Amino acid sequence: MSWGTELWDQFDNLEKHTQWGIDILEKYIKFVKERTEIELSYAKQLRNLSKKYQPKKNSREEEEYRYTACKAFLSTLNETNDYAGQHEVVSENMTSQITMGLARYVQELKQERKSHFHDGRKAQQHIETCWKQLESSKRRFERDCKEADRAQQYFEKMDADINVTKADVEKARQQAQLRHQMAEESKADYSSILQKFNHEQREYYYTHIPTIFQKIQEMEERRIVRLGESMKTYAEVDRQVIPIIGKCLDGIVKAAESIDQKNDSQLVIEAYKSGFEPPGDIEFEDYTQPMKRTVSENSLSNSRGEGKAEPKFGGKSKGKLWPFIKKNKGATPEDFSNLPPEQRRKKLQQKVDELNKDIQKEVDQRDAITKMKDVYLKNPQMGDPASLDHKLTEVSQNIEKLRLEAQKFEAWLAEVEGRLPARGEQARRQSGLYDVQTTPTVNNCAQARESSPDGSYTEEQSQESEVKVLAVDFDDEFDDEEPLPAIGTCKALYTFDGQNEGTISVVEGETLYVIEEDKGDGWTRIRRNEDEEGYVPTSYVEVYLDKNAKGAKTYI
Repeated sequence: MSWGTELWDQFDNLEKHTQWGIDILEKYIKFVKERTEIELSYAKQLRNLSKKYQPKKNSREEEEYRYTACKAFLSTLNETNDYAGQHEVVSENMTSQITMGLARYVQELKQERKSHFHDGRKAQQHIETCWKQLESSKRRFERDCKEADRAQQYFEKMDADINVTKADVEKARQQAQLRHQMAEESKADYSSILQKFNHEQREYYYTHIPTIFQKIQEMEERRIVRLGESMKTYAEVDRQVIPIIGKCLDGIVKAAESIDQKNDSQLVIEAYKSGFEPPGDIEFEDYTQPMKRTVSENSLSNSRGEGKAEPKFGGKSKGKLWPFIKKNKGATPEDFSNLPPEQRRKKLQQKVDELNKDIQKEVDQRDAITKMKDVYLKNPQMGDPASLDHKLTEVSQNIEKLRLEAQKFEAWLAEVEGRLPARGEQARRQSGLYDVQTTPTVNNCAQARESSPDGSYTEEQSQESEVKVLAVDFDDEFDDEEPLPAIGTCKALYTFDGQNEGTISVVEGETLYVIEEDKGDGWTRIRRNEDEEGYVPTSYVEVYLDKNAKGAKTYI
């Protein structure tokens, strides 16, 4: 089965068919391209949908996501976002593996097709030229033969006429011979051209055209195979993300199965429990004996008349009907005294924890500045130590302020918990416990509590978290005259400007020498050459220590 032998006379139809094949390929490319656009649009809509329902930071919605049902919904949003990412992967893979490759292939196919049909037209023009030459020689041969016949007839006529002179007869004879000679030459020329044409025609129909059409057939078959492979790739691109999409769906199912209605019910208790007992029975007031009339301590009028009553923790609350008291809609007091005891304790504990975290941040910053100042003192050419005094003073003042604030909230917390310290103890605590220049411990007053059936509280002492200021330790002293030896090398992972004194600028990918490891403050000392050295953030470089170098540490 060959187009060269079966379709030798269908040049124009083959030209139309191959153009149709290219059109089909371009149509498929357009189809895949629109599919990728749909995938991207769908992924974008899914991401926007997931983002729309994400809890807003620092809002009530964020607090609601403590419940297992809300956590499951949040997991569903995150999995939906990952699901959207897989559609983006489908779009990217289809673009890179199908449309881009096919677009280049179509251009190559057009060039190849153009080349083959150009060769075919060239062969056609050649055979047509040979045919014209044959027709021309044939007509010339025919004309010369007719001229020879007329010349012969004229000679015979002149020869038979007795009135014609012998010279005229001789002239006619010579003319007839000349015409016969010309006819013979035309015959020979016609015969030669005919043989040549027949040869060219055989070459055209049995060699040139079959070869060209065979190449066109192979080109068309490659196009068909390429289209089929692209369709397989189209399916494989989708198939590759199915396992990941399955994991996303499994994650949603797992999140749904993790919902614990009992746990959510307990969280509601913890969120809204007031710590009060239900009000006791109201005593009967006997108005038939005016002299013995008494007002019950538990009456609603007494509760309103006497104003606010301090709740008695650990016993029965006889003077307060909490459910019937209107909530204060004004500004929230700093000590949260407007809240029920249990809710107030939680708010105070939360505030103490936040202050302790802020204190730790400031302490870490002070330690880093102190180390940098010590570096400047030992190596003045790296920076002026006095330039850090203002910042060090500012950080120390912030620490003092935060510790006093934490002390205030801890006192309120202790009051709520029923363990307010004596005045002498509190005075000692104020004078000595929060000295900025010492290394204090900030006690966390968190208590784990359970409410007993009769309303009293049982306290369970929790572990005290201590925030300790680590002493700065220097391994080596700087030597102004002799530079420190390199203990390894490092590669910059990111670009660092190094605008502050004592730091050094690095460019991503740059390799430098390590002369001092990170001492726990987040800075590594490096050297570019003998005159350029300084500190860079440890997270910006990847360190390769020389195990044989002096001062290098071995990590197991």
